Amino acid sequence: MTIKKRPMSADGTSVERRKSLRFPVAVPIEVSWCGTDGIAVKADAVARQVNAKGGFLKMSLYPEMGSRVTLANFLSAQTAEARVLAAPQAREGVANGVIVELIVSNESFWGVNLQIERTSAELQKLEKAMQCEGIDLRLLKEYRDAVDYIRSAAGMVQQLRECQLRGLDDGELFSVLAAERIRRTINSCLEVIADLDSGRVKNESKDVDELYQALEQLCDRLRRDCQAHGNRLLNDSQQHKLIPAMPITRNSR
Repeated sequence: MTIKKRPMSADGTSVERRKSLRFPVAVPIEVSWCGTDGIAVKADAVARQVNAKGGFLKMSLYPEMGSRVTLANFLSAQTAEARVLAAPQAREGVANGVIVELIVSNESFWGVNLQIERTSAELQKLEKAMQCEGIDLRLLKEYRDAVDYIRSAAGMVQQLRECQLRGLDDGELFSVLAAERIRRTINSCLEVIADLDSGRVKNESKDVDELYQALEQLCDRLRRDCQAHGNRLLNDSQQHKLIPAMPITRNSR
């Protein structure tokens, strides 16, 4: 079989024929098709680079190029019809899987992974547009922090999919998620301190009272946890309370 080569531009680089960007995902797929001998064939695959029109499926057993296949999303049980556009034995640069095109474009077929990746890309474009229009840097930082959180969450979803596919323990991932939450809390506390110092916090805000109570509960919980584990970090803090014993009231503010 003759292997087709990608078209080349004048400078010797490959010409990109893809109509829209593909996004990285990890979606378990069952691929079924009719073999050359007329016998039905099924094989497991993992969608790796996809968009609404199709994508790359990593798999070890390949249908013939041009074959009509049925894709079943293991996570959602949704199915879709597709045709094989490229296979390792038929196109240069394709390895360890096949490229398929959905008969009917369907972004939702690939599940939330694709939607998260697309949203993240759109948010990046919006951030660049905001920078070009001279948006206040303070607001831009708030936006950037929110986008970073979304990207982090998307990455966790992707890694969780990987664990599910490989049958691995996901406990470590949730520990990483908890550590990331602590990091965000530290940054938020520092920003609140800056808001208080600059006078941006209104005295009549009941949220301040609720924040104070939440911090008291958090400090007490951290202190008890550290004592139980023999950690002196917060034990020593009893000598100088992190939060005053006398609660802050609106009158005292």
